[in-house]
Amino acid sequence: MKTRTLGRDLTVSEIGYGCMGLSQSYGPVPERHDAIALVRAAVDRGVTFFDTAEVYGPFVNEELVGEALAPFRGEVVIATKFGFAFDDQGRQTGLSSRPEHIKQVAEQSMRRLQIDAIDLFYQHRVNPEVPIEDVAGAVGELIAEGKVRHFGMSEAAAATIRRAHAVQPVTAVQSEYSLWWRRPEEQVLATCEELGIGFVPYSPLGKGFLTGTIDPNTAFDSSDIRTTIPRFEAEARQANQALVDLLGTIAARKGATPGQVALAWLLAQKPWIVPIPGTKRLGRLEENLGAADVELDADDLAEIEKAASAIQVQGARYPEHLERMTGH
Repeated sequence: MKTRTLGRDLTVSEIGYGCMGLSQSYGPVPERHDAIALVRAAVDRGVTFFDTAEVYGPFVNEELVGEALAPFRGEVVIATKFGFAFDDQGRQTGLSSRPEHIKQVAEQSMRRLQIDAIDLFYQHRVNPEVPIEDVAGAVGELIAEGKVRHFGMSEAAAATIRRAHAVQPVTAVQSEYSLWWRRPEEQVLATCEELGIGFVPYSPLGKGFLTGTIDPNTAFDSSDIRTTIPRFEAEARQANQALVDLLGTIAARKGATPGQVALAWLLAQKPWIVPIPGTKRLGRLEENLGAADVELDADDLAEIEKAASAIQVQGARYPEHLERMTGH
């Protein structure tokens, strides 16, 4: 597995692993021992970049990732996130990025992850009630104390990234980005390029849709977040199939899968982009990592761009209450 550099000096595998689905969101979760084995299988196959957050579970995903990666300390990069508040029962109650809260979260996350420093600490969602300069300053203090190595932001607007970066250099920005969600191209990617910030696409496979394994008749488990997402309503799936058909055309020519072409397209956009697909299955993990070997030349990319520009993706990417938390 080749590597890429986020920011000035955070070197990671060019495809990472998003761990959220091992604990929530996409239907029944695997048994803990199977999830741990899958994370370790990713390490065996060259993945050195793992993404988690306190809110996943909540809390249990960090514990799982910490146990799974304990044998590989110093060999892997673990990213986690702060930015939410919880009640006494561990239920999420809203946003919180107060400096004292950030420092508490760092201590708790280090304990759950069984580490003495967080490699990459993202603000999970921008909290409009707390000046971003205060957030960046708090993370900067944690970096000075040796408890955090790099500062990241998630789903932040370009102007907010600039303000934060002026206080504490931002190593990576994580946002949804794929062939069916391209808003980062409007401003955020140019800002990252100008400031030397890496970009980490989450949901790089469109929450599974771009793999070509979901059609208008696919039924989701009641615990699956896709049952609440407008883009996964049957009519939208029918309309959005054109994007999968495009990927399939390219994939057939390359001896690849639609999902591999979707990931290869992201890798081809910029050398400082590192997608973090997630999966609960070893076969899918291996397929995702195989995307690194799919070469898309300028003609392929131009063909994808021309065809994709004629496709109008249908449906919002989130329910309205979740979309309100993004893009500050």
